Amino acid sequence: MIFKTLALIALLSGNAAAAPVEVYAEHLDLEVIVDGERQLFPLLPGTQCPTGHRCRTRTSIEGMAPMISSLKSTLKTPLAASMNWHELNNNLNTAVKSDDYCSRRSAMARAAGMMAGVAVTTVSSPAYAAETKMVNMGTDGGGLQFVPAKTAICAGDSVKWINNKGGPHNVVFDEDAIPAGVSQEKISMEDQLGDEGDSFVMKFDTKGDYAYYCEPHRGAGMNGMLTVS
Repeated sequence: MIFKTLALIALLSGNAAAAPVEVYAEHLDLEVIVDGERQLFPLLPGTQCPTGHRCRTRTSIEGMAPMISSLKSTLKTPLAASMNWHELNNNLNTAVKSDDYCSRRSAMARAAGMMAGVAVTTVSSPAYAAETKMVNMGTDGGGLQFVPAKTAICAGDSVKWINNKGGPHNVVFDEDAIPAGVSQEKISMEDQLGDEGDSFVMKFDTKGDYAYYCEPHRGAGMNGMLTVS
């Protein structure tokens, strides 16, 4: 009766999606004494414990990283009870296996947030893993350059240009050297920064290369390049 009641509540609340079924598998670890200390070495699936040796049985959840299985079985806290372990496992797998830096960074930030008790809905927001990169306008010696001249960020990140030396400066994007569909006027500065320490911040969501320059010092070669991945 209790199961029927729970199912009815789930249907009425619109959350009737089935939870992932956890399949447990047993693995053998070979126990070996090394320099007087007990060490466990995992055996390949299907391998029996060698005659004359001692093995330990380890239970893990199929398709889930051993570390996640271990944490789930040993942590007995309110956080562990509310943790979405499958989502945490997916993020850690992405952080380890993905060839894309931005995907790895985002997955690691989500996993760290979940372990800190942040809700999945919060860590899943694109803004959660966003960063802000700094670019100086003018070198410390007064050189008319952006430092660094080339900046790479992930989609959803921001860039903060800081008036350092040699101002006034601004940031104007080349309308012929930005991704299609991006408004040149929207991402460029309208005014110039005259006081040292003044700054301009812009968030970038569209991937691609963005060429920009300082309008007062373009003739002196004060150009920059931004790549959004």
